[in-house]
Amino acid sequence: MEKTAIEKMLSGKPVSMTDPTYGDAAAHIAETWKKCEEINCVPRTLTELHDVIIEKLGIKLLASSNIVQPFHIDVAEGLVIGENVFINYNCSMMSAGRIEIEDNVQIGPNVMIVTTNHDFNHREVVLHQPIRIKKNAWIGGRALILPGVTIGENAVVAGGAVVTKDVPANTIVGGNPAKIIKHLDV
Repeated sequence: MEKTAIEKMLSGKPVSMTDPTYGDAAAHIAETWKKCEEINCVPRTLTELHDVIIEKLGIKLLASSNIVQPFHIDVAEGLVIGENVFINYNCSMMSAGRIEIEDNVQIGPNVMIVTTNHDFNHREVVLHQPIRIKKNAWIGGRALILPGVTIGENAVVAGGAVVTKDVPANTIVGGNPAKIIKHLDV
């Protein structure tokens, strides 16, 4: 049996918006957006919010990890979060290509993590590449992490950085496009 558009996205396969199952994928994403809006419209404590995220979105969010509202996710099943993770307010996660956030990661406010892009020659084709954020990484506010990037262990992404390539472990990167600013003694 052929995979659905969502299954193709989550496995990193390109998906044409003319694919017969793309409409179902778009509806699934719209439903997830709706659930996020419902969650975001009601003020909650971190504990209440934690439980509602698990209940409404089905995200496996460990007790030691938190996402602050408001937040936006398109494909909840494409998001994996480790222990002791803190995701600050207004984080947008386009997770159709999968986002893996390992333990002890800190993500600042207004960060965008984007696993999708369009084929430049065939713009109806949506491309999907996973993003991996390794242990102890820190992503500064307003950073943009683009498809296919791995943020290395103990790395720091400066606020406002546009990350287009992998970030080595134990480094600080910043700028547009992000470049190594410093190597950390960890």
